[in-house]
Amino acid sequence: MALKVGDIIKFERAFTIEDVELFTKISGDEGSHHINPDEHGRLIIQGLLTATLPTKIGGDNNVLARTMNFEFLRPVFTGDRIICEVTIEKLEKQDNRTSIAASFLCRNQNEKVVLKGNFSGVIR
Repeated sequence: MALKVGDIIKFERAFTIEDVELFTKISGDEGSHHINPDEHGRLIIQGLLTATLPTKIGGDNNVLARTMNFEFLRPVFTGDRIICEVTIEKLEKQDNRTSIAASFLCRNQNEKVVLKGNFSGVIR
């Protein structure tokens, strides 16, 4: 599928306790809220783990990122269903590559925006 300006690409996932434990080990982000469950047995997911949602869409389209901007608006908990929508804002052919710019919104199962931002890069 060739990308076009205006395309909206959606991706959805829920993070597990195991995901948070693995990311904690890899990142070293050992804040107590990532290790100790709340009264409902949930962990708060690291912001940068949540930020992997739009990077997955970039990866699916072979984007080499140059800039990424994130605004973390609400906590995301294990078990939350997060829907990420990436909107293609710019595609510009340049020699043997395409410059891309996109924005994204991530919402939880209650339609609350938890993360928003944008990225730019190139597709070879």
